[in-house]
Amino acid sequence: MIQINNVSKIYRSKKGTVTAVKDVSLTIEAGEIFGMIGYSGAGKSTLLRMLNGLEIPTDGDVIVNGKSITKCSSAELRKSRQKIGMIFQHFNLLWSRTVLDNILFPLEIANVSKKERVERAKELIKLVGLEGRENAYPSELSGGQKQRVGIARALANNPDVLLCDEATSALDPETTDSILSLLTSINKQLGITIVMITHEMHVIQKVCQRVAVMENGRVVEEGHVVDVFTHPQQEITKKFVKQVRGTDEELNQQVIIESNGNDKTYRLTFKNGQANQPHISEVVKHFDIEINILQGKIVQTAEGSYGTLTIQLVGDLNNIKEAISYLESKQVEVEVA
Repeated sequence: MIQINNVSKIYRSKKGTVTAVKDVSLTIEAGEIFGMIGYSGAGKSTLLRMLNGLEIPTDGDVIVNGKSITKCSSAELRKSRQKIGMIFQHFNLLWSRTVLDNILFPLEIANVSKKERVERAKELIKLVGLEGRENAYPSELSGGQKQRVGIARALANNPDVLLCDEATSALDPETTDSILSLLTSINKQLGITIVMITHEMHVIQKVCQRVAVMENGRVVEEGHVVDVFTHPQQEITKKFVKQVRGTDEELNQQVIIESNGNDKTYRLTFKNGQANQPHISEVVKHFDIEINILQGKIVQTAEGSYGTLTIQLVGDLNNIKEAISYLESKQVEVEVA
């Protein structure tokens, strides 16, 4: 669906040069929700804008649906953009137009007949949950409603790709969750590929299947969300993961420090559906050891759930080794805490 091949973007001025994106290569599959996360200045917005030709790479190539966005003529680029919708952090609505007229606007530009564009706009108003607000102006809408208008407008021309530029950053947590649920529903109903950039790991956790972590213009880590959450490799990724589980990690360490005895403490990670299996009770039944549970949590992601459990194993060393081998045979990851 989307191929980003060795892409770099350099801005030049009289004061010098700024390299916003450095030699990035990514593949985004059709129908997936792909997240790009990084702090301000990481290059994620520049990279996203290169997917629809709003920015042109200094080096490298961007291919969407088999067509090079980088090498398109102006006429070809305008046509390609009709199949690449985009929603923005601050909505970018036309304030003098009603909800209906905002959604009609891209269809007018595409020269769709009046009857067809009105029918399409009404379908989208229903899809995003704004029935009854067709004649309202943006100033009369809440932040979440404005973003729903932005989503409907981005979907007007039946795009194959939807780009989300910090689409929830201006919203409160409850509204953010409702917009993320809407995007997930749209992805499932329409099979549309969604690429979203954010600096909030909660957003990645809730809706994305895969994620790329950006720092100083480079992709420093990439993978399935569950893998990145459970085994972050880079320091920047570990900081993002702590946004979601930081409090629990700090509490874990405090509990481990305060626990007495010489028995080792272990951290268990349950993935691939193992979080809902009774492995701990099975260990207690079959091995002559005691288990002290210090801390535990199950986290829900778009790919499913994963769990972490911090425990102490008390008993004969050989029995403890057998218990650990049993857990590992059930695809539970075991490490000394």
